[in-house]
Amino acid sequence: MNKDTNTLASRIRHEPLTHFLILGATLFILYANVGSSRVEQVDRIAVDATQVTVLADQFQRTWMRPPTQQELQGLTEDFIKEEVLYREALALGLDQNDLIIRRRMRQKMEFLNADIVEQQTPQDSELQAYLDDHTERYAEPERASFEQLYFKTDADGPSAEARASAALKQLEDAADTDTRTLGDASLLPASQRLASARDIGRVFGEAFATAVSSAPAGQWSGPYTSTYGVHLLRITQRTPARQAALEEVRSEVERDWYTQQRLEANKRFYEALRNRYTVDIEWPDDATLQTP
Repeated sequence: MNKDTNTLASRIRHEPLTHFLILGATLFILYANVGSSRVEQVDRIAVDATQVTVLADQFQRTWMRPPTQQELQGLTEDFIKEEVLYREALALGLDQNDLIIRRRMRQKMEFLNADIVEQQTPQDSELQAYLDDHTERYAEPERASFEQLYFKTDADGPSAEARASAALKQLEDAADTDTRTLGDASLLPASQRLASARDIGRVFGEAFATAVSSAPAGQWSGPYTSTYGVHLLRITQRTPARQAALEEVRSEVERDWYTQQRLEANKRFYEALRNRYTVDIEWPDDATLQTP
């Protein structure tokens, strides 16, 4: 008899319905304790036409078509379900001590404050002042147009440097030499137009970009070494670095101005809120404070 009783008790313990009933009872007790502390019972949910329109617009942006009447009813019921569960979660205190919720609420507070900044329209004088304070960020770099001849480094035969030097001598002796007869085939571009050092470095490597910046203009020179091999260079045009005018970089300056204004507004906003609180901090002693 005891064996049968134990078997029955074990089956009850492992029955999913039993788990559900226990969970339901626990939530009921918790709700009764927490919910009874509410000052006012809020049990009305109003879904107005504006909210329904918002739901329809969200659906259309996602699916590129308006929702059917049945789909709209489903969206509305889902919104109501979310609102019901949200209110009950708040009533049970499920939002307390949740790191993700804390961070999300912090972001929303900062976004609300940032909206005020986004409504501002900067004057040209403000953008110019910002540009003057950050000239290096928007400076137009030196640019160069050039042609290059490539010489592959081989283990056999004359070195790439020797072949490049011989080709340079030929170009110096006969300026009308067809450059297509010189150098080795390569996937590297034979020329670039008004490229910055960064652009050149991405393609040929930093060493080659440095060579372009120092090579004489209007004549073939070299040999210069890159990560790919050896090159001869002819600079056909060079524009010096200069400060950019506001009209050239207006969109970038305006974007960065807004970012700075938003950061400063968030700082002022937080400081104003922080001053409303008295904060007491109890620091741990050195023995319990584990820092690297």
